[in-house]
Order: sequence, then C-alpha cells, then structure tokens
Amino acid sequence: MTPEIVEPIHAPQMPRGDAPKADLPQHPQPKKKRSVWPWIILLVLAGAAAYFFPRLAKQVPAQAAQKGGGKGGNDGRPVPVVADKARRGDMPVFLDELGSVLAFNTVTVRTRVDGEVMKVAYQEGQFVKQGDLLVEIDPRPFQVQLEQAEAQLAHDQALLANAHLDYNRYQILLKQDAIPKQQFDTQDALVRQYDATIKTDQAAIDNARLQLVYAHITSPLTGRIGLRLVDQGNIVHATDTTGLAVITQLQPIAVIFNVPEDSLPTVTKKMSSGETLTVYAYDRDSKVKIATGTLLTIDNQIDQTSGTVKFKAVFENKDLALFPNQFVNARLLVETKHGATIVPAAAVQRSPQSTFVYVVKPDNTVEVRNIVTGTIEGDEAQVVSGVEPGETVVIDGIDKLQQGSKVNVRMAGGRGPKTTS
Repeated sequence: MTPEIVEPIHAPQMPRGDAPKADLPQHPQPKKKRSVWPWIILLVLAGAAAYFFPRLAKQVPAQAAQKGGGKGGNDGRPVPVVADKARRGDMPVFLDELGSVLAFNTVTVRTRVDGEVMKVAYQEGQFVKQGDLLVEIDPRPFQVQLEQAEAQLAHDQALLANAHLDYNRYQILLKQDAIPKQQFDTQDALVRQYDATIKTDQAAIDNARLQLVYAHITSPLTGRIGLRLVDQGNIVHATDTTGLAVITQLQPIAVIFNVPEDSLPTVTKKMSSGETLTVYAYDRDSKVKIATGTLLTIDNQIDQTSGTVKFKAVFENKDLALFPNQFVNARLLVETKHGATIVPAAAVQRSPQSTFVYVVKPDNTVEVRNIVTGTIEGDEAQVVSGVEPGETVVIDGIDKLQQGSKVNVRMAGGRGPKTTS
C-alpha cells in the first residue's frame, strides 16, 4: 500500500505590519537580570570579608607563635639582646644654650702725640704684658720743648729771687718812712707775678715731660696683640682714626649665653644663697669640653622678643682654648640629683600609652615594665619609679621582644652573656 501523503496545513500568513501587537508574547529583557545579581553577590562577599577578616588576623599570629615553638624567636630560639644594669648614682641637671665668647677688655692703642714712628717693639700675635713698650715715636721735639721750658724756669726763678730781695729792702724802708707805701705795694705785686710765672714754667716742663712719656707707647693691659696697623717710618697724628695696634685680654675671658626666663627663678635662688654655679663650654657639636668656668652675673632685664635673659660666665682660659667671638655650647650645671636610679637612655621605650623598659628576669625572660622618667642627660636617663638599681634592662634587640620572650643576654661593655644558676 502506498502511504498517504498528508500535506501540512499552513496557517494563513498575514503581513507583518498587520499583526496585532496584543498577540505578540511580552518577555522581560535579559539585560536587567544580569545587572542586579552581580551587585548582590558583591555585597554578600564584602559583608563576609568584613566579618571574618579581623578574626583571621588575630588567629594568624597565634598560629605562627605555636608553630614557632613559644615566645622566643620565630624558630623558638631565645632572642639575642644586649642589656645593662640599672645603677644608683648622681644625675646632673644642665641648662644647654648657645653662647659666644667675649673678651673682658679690648683696647685699640692710639698715639697721643704727633711724630715719626721710630720703632715698633712688638710682633704680630705676641702676648704682651701691661707696661710693655709697643711703639716709640721720635722724642727729640719733645726733648727740645723740655729744655726750653727748663731754661725759662731758670730765668724766671732769677727774676723772682731779685724781686724778693727788693721786697725785703722796701719793707725795711717802709717802716722808716723812707719810701711811699705805693712803691712797696708795687714791689709786692711784682713778687706775686714772678711766683705765677714760675708755676707757668713748671707746667710747661711737666707738659714736655708728659709728651716724652706719650712718645713711648706702652701696653695698657695684658693680652694678645693683633696684626700690626702701622710700620716704622710713618708719621702718625693724635687725630688719626686708625690705631697703632689692637690688644685683647684673653685671661680671664667671658661667655655670654641666653637662658629662657622660665629657668631664671631656679638660678637666681641658688645665686642668692651664695652658691657658685659651674658652666662648661663645649664645641659646636657638644662633644668636646673646651673649658670650665663659673657663672659671674645675670643681666638686669629680659629680652621681650625672645623671652630670654643674658647670663655671663667667666673662664680663666689658662690654655687659651677660648677665643673672642667664638661660638660655643654653654652648659650651666643647675643642680645634681644624688642617689638617682640611672639606666641607659637606649633602654627607654615610648608608646602612645606609656613609657616602658624591658627588664630581664632571672629565668632569662623579659618583662615589660612601665616607668616614670626624670632627667635625661646624654646617654643616661633617670628613672623615678618602675626600675630598681641592680635590675637588668635591655638596650639593644628590643624590636623582637614582647612580654615573656625568652632572651639570650649579652651585657654591655664587652661582658659575656648573662647566665642563670
């Protein structure tokens, strides 16, 4: 049998433009679904991370410590550190300020007479004493003036002697009424006139001698002379603006430094009680001590622009280590705290909450100890409370320590490791 051929039934086709819109299926656009779900997933993941991350961060160090084998290093071995013992001693309290060296006396030597420089008796940079000859000016003109004044004095003395003789004669004649009284009075006035002339002549002699003294210029003080300002053969005058030499007193010498006004009451109280305060002069780097002196005086007013007051210290300067206009670091010793507990400054650690040190216990573990510090001077710090003399504090290797860490201690100063019995 031949199978029947069934023809497919086709629905009548309509033009696309004529199809009613109500018959078309309405489907949501897939783009909107893809834009919502990724954001929801991201929010869920962010919340989970915010919840679990702090707990995981706390667990990781604990797990690492357990794997490391205790509170020692990362491999469980003791942490090598350097330590030193707290000691009992004296802690000085200083006021550190920048100062400048000032000479007590600086003199520019000048001539007081005119003339030719006959001799320069000093060497540049020489240390001269008071009264030493420095410059000699030609004395011959002043010697001539002296001789002239002495000759005039002799002439006038002769006139005075003759006037006195006449005066004595007239006095006898007056008593005998042999001469009028007017003649006697005239002779008396002449004697007085010659007396005045004699005084004038003596003044001229003294002046000539003084010029001779001025022609020999000597040092007015003991100190170091500077560079030569005039050479032999030059004509100098008393009106010259430049001098012949400059002499600066170096022994003793002063240091001027400014101290904040807040420290003034402490210093004035000690000075009023008669206490002598020591001042040390250090170099620019505050490493080398140059000289030791004492506080001499305090200025009488405070500088309002800086809020400081000037202090003046005196130094003997026997070795001439201090030089005028030199800058130094002045350290005024205000007081000394006796019997203070002192530790190396490197042992003192600071956090936002406290100041502390790592104290080595007898079992070679460390303990975090909160302390109260006092004066810190150089490499040493005063501990007011928290550490007792004789206890061992860590000064190096601190960055690897925590409470209870096991340590291998090497004492400072080249000493061997600390062992426990």
